Amino acid sequence: MLDKIDKSKLPRHVAIIMDGNGRWASLQGLLRSAGHSAGVKTLKKILDTAIDVGLEALTVYAFSTENWKRPHAEVDFLMYLFSYYIEHEKQKMHRENVRIRFLGRPEEFSPGIQKQMRDATQLMKNNTGIKFNVAANYGGQDEIIRATQKLAKKVSAGEISAEKITPALFESELDTAGQPPVDLLIRTSGDMRISNFLLWQSAYAELWFTKTTWPEFSPEEFISAIIDFSNRDRKFGGLSEK
Repeated sequence: MLDKIDKSKLPRHVAIIMDGNGRWASLQGLLRSAGHSAGVKTLKKILDTAIDVGLEALTVYAFSTENWKRPHAEVDFLMYLFSYYIEHEKQKMHRENVRIRFLGRPEEFSPGIQKQMRDATQLMKNNTGIKFNVAANYGGQDEIIRATQKLAKKVSAGEISAEKITPALFESELDTAGQPPVDLLIRTSGDMRISNFLLWQSAYAELWFTKTTWPEFSPEEFISAIIDFSNRDRKFGGLSEK
């Protein structure tokens, strides 16, 4: 299917809401933890496919600021999986020239996970391949508030004037600073909402929804979404050139 992709019309930045692990597990008669484990296997395949396709950036929604409300046992298992993934995949990602970045509030994770995040980021900081963003303890509204607070402090300190705040300056304070806006946002498992994910970055993103649960989401369906994107007419508020 890679041969069917028009490389001249690739999205620069793809974001994915990896939804449906629990639903998949329920349909299989399994515990939700089994669904999360299966979801990690899917993530590995999709990252490999994104590298093969030649994407510039891939962002995945791993853990939202609202996910702390889930049962303690499930949150503990998600933390274990998150830690396991970083530790066991970082060398492979490094060999594949991946540059990882973690979006959100890392300070609310355990000291051990925070160290793993720092170590992985440091290991891959000079890599020049795909920018792989993992949104963990992340919320789009929270990110915008944090960026606003940073700029407000600079205004208060006299470093800049309020009139100098532009979209470009605002973007420089976001977790994704220096990266392109989201071109294509994918959500699995049937729900048709963006759930507080990359609100600023997705202002003109093309949306692609599928009923396929995340554990079942295949590289082939991922490529189908990219091909569909390449066939869309993006006007950005203007008139079509067709």
